[in-house]
Amino acid sequence: MDILLIILGALCLLIGLAGCLLPALPGPPIAYLALVLLQFTDKVDFSVSLLLFWLGLVVIVQVLDYITPMLGTKYGGGSKWGSRGCMIGTLAGLFFFPPWGIIIGPFIGAVVGELLSGKNSSNALRAGFGAFMGFIVGTMMKFILCGYFIYEFLVALI
Repeated sequence: MDILLIILGALCLLIGLAGCLLPALPGPPIAYLALVLLQFTDKVDFSVSLLLFWLGLVVIVQVLDYITPMLGTKYGGGSKWGSRGCMIGTLAGLFFFPPWGIIIGPFIGAVVGELLSGKNSSNALRAGFGAFMGFIVGTMMKFILCGYFIYEFLVALI
């Protein structure tokens, strides 16, 4: 049974890593599942507090993944219109144009929001670029967390 759980855990890690790039898959939660599966083997005994800490990291990274494009819009010079447009673009992209909508939705939403607020196209594109950079930061956070989970999985087995 241990070998089956370890294999399933390894598959969860690979799927979780792919989920960092594929918006349809929640990468960190799937990678976290690998550590939970490993917990049920006789090979490892993670503490409950460590598992809860990792779960907290997963929740934080997942929430930040949706917030960073809006923060990027703000730091890219966008107004409230751009941030709201980014949020609407994120939701529209997520539900109506998966999987690529989650990448370009915030960009388009921020640009449209800024244009509706009366900003010129240069400022609107700068806000859209900020939204895209926020997406990149969110993706990097997911990769770092999944990489850390892979490291913990391998160290626990060795």
